Amino acid sequence: MKKWILTSMAFCFMALSSPSWAQGGNFFDESFGNYQEELEVAKEAGKKGIFMFFEMDECPFCHRMKTTIMTEPDVIKLYKENFLTFQVDIEGSNEVTDFDGTVSTAQHMSEKKYRVRATPVMMIFDLDGKPILKYTGPTRTKEEFKWLANYVIDGAYKEMPFTKYKREMKRADRD
Repeated sequence: MKKWILTSMAFCFMALSSPSWAQGGNFFDESFGNYQEELEVAKEAGKKGIFMFFEMDECPFCHRMKTTIMTEPDVIKLYKENFLTFQVDIEGSNEVTDFDGTVSTAQHMSEKKYRVRATPVMMIFDLDGKPILKYTGPTRTKEEFKWLANYVIDGAYKEMPFTKYKREMKRADRD
């Protein structure tokens, strides 16, 4: 009887935990929405910055990114080693504190401050809370998504726009 109960409990736990994994549960860090505090955590952890994935539930492109590209172990490793990673619901009414201490809702921050009009929007912020990169739309491939991270990690963002960096990466892959 005990064995049956334990087996049932284990099965239920696995079934309940699967959806979060399938939607990139390992990719995103947990946050209470105080991004000013998250900057301090990122600095203490030796990260390069903060990656934010602006999304909404009905977005098929967001869903595809979270269930395919963001579940790849090498992608998770690259982002986790270098960034804190958060998802932001652009329709969210939850209270958030932005990098500069401004308190508003996730929706207000997304629309008014970062001008997110379509989803997904991926942004990477430096350790001062300044935007380094804003990319609208899904990436076509896992490699392109990794290039977003490497563009910041390598410091290429200081020298060229991402579109030029991407062209150079494609050229290097062909050679």
